[in-house]
Amino acid sequence: MSVALMWEAKAAEGRGEDLLAWARAQRLDGHPLRRETFRAPGDRVLVITWWDAAFDADVPELPTPEAELVSRPVHRWRFEPVAN
Repeated sequence: MSVALMWEAKAAEGRGEDLLAWARAQRLDGHPLRRETFRAPGDRVLVITWWDAAFDADVPELPTPEAELVSRPVHRWRFEPVAN
């Protein structure tokens, strides 16, 4: 069983590179199967981690950055794989 956690934030005006650096520097308690970091126009940062765990398992998540780094609350979602 596995679960993917998605963490997405939009940087405050002019803070896109700072938010990206902050997200990349965050260490998790535990080791995900995989971790990827993305950026998109509008200074958005997305981090996806995959865990060998049940959908509702207590797995480490990225924290919320300091308020001055973001322009809105962080969005978080969980997904589980489905057969093709």
